[in-house]
Amino acid sequence: MESETRVAAGALLDLVQAIFEMCEMRAEDAHLLADSLVDADLSGVHSHGVLRVPEYVSKLTVDGVDPNGKAEVVKDNGACLVVDGGNSMGQIGTAFAMQQVIARARDIGIAAAGIRGSNHCGAVGYFARMALDCNMIGVATTNALPTMAPWGGAERILGINPLSVAIPAGRKFPIVFDAAFSGSAHGKIRVYEQKGLTLPEGWAMDADGMPTTDPVKAIDGLLMPIGQFKGVALAMVMGILSSMLSGASYGTELGNMEEGPHAGEDGHFVAAIRVGAFEDVARFKARVDNAIQQIHDCKRAPGVDRLFAPGEPEALRRNAYRTHGIPLNAVTLNDLKKTAEERGLAFALGS
Repeated sequence: MESETRVAAGALLDLVQAIFEMCEMRAEDAHLLADSLVDADLSGVHSHGVLRVPEYVSKLTVDGVDPNGKAEVVKDNGACLVVDGGNSMGQIGTAFAMQQVIARARDIGIAAAGIRGSNHCGAVGYFARMALDCNMIGVATTNALPTMAPWGGAERILGINPLSVAIPAGRKFPIVFDAAFSGSAHGKIRVYEQKGLTLPEGWAMDADGMPTTDPVKAIDGLLMPIGQFKGVALAMVMGILSSMLSGASYGTELGNMEEGPHAGEDGHFVAAIRVGAFEDVARFKARVDNAIQQIHDCKRAPGVDRLFAPGEPEALRRNAYRTHGIPLNAVTLNDLKKTAEERGLAFALGS
């Protein structure tokens, strides 16, 4: 099992931002892209953290993504927008679209945007949470490269197409659901492979569609949907929302795991709902707090010390990791070191 080293979040953010700036990104875009990855690591979602830096550098330098791509609204129907990401990294266009729908929801009460002309956008919870400080509910989803078969199939034709919903609370942490409709994300299986760990049952299948706990076979195989047919159906719905409303690529149109995605063809979907347009904000937040407290007070099964509401473990981790550092495994740190030094940047993390 790989050892882990604690790394200060601020130092990690500065280094990753500098790497992306060396890929000719504007400073503000490089900061946003780096922040999204470090935020994922702070949350303990290492599959979408700085593990992705070498992959993203490749996208920005040799795989056709425009480091200076700029997002713009290309269709405006008031509460309904289409945003073109300009072949930028997905975080750039998705954050821009979320800012747009939040601004519209302040006046209209609810707004949504389909995003096209984009690329991999990382953990979608990062964008849903943008609405929370505005007393809004945030929604974000994205398409993904096909890694999943329809239930009973053995061919990669569906992305796991995650969904995030962020709901503001009062005294409690906000409710944040952020998950794909598979037992696990492909990036998380990569983390298990890096650490030499066996996968939990129910995460993956081999190339023949048989369940496996071997991460190597899983990487070459299929991700298993949650809830069997239900997970496939939800992934399909999110894929359609993320692509067909804006004209982005769907499923196998986007590419495949062997050759990678077609640059600039990813799609996403975001929405913002202003709580105050429906209900008194204080009353709404108090009721959300009560719903969370019900979970905390629920009778626990034997051996369970605490029950958590959605997003609570990640919020607690962010607080702890900001204080004590983010634990990163040796493979991720070595890849980061190599990527930084190739761009003439000093690497001092974990030293």
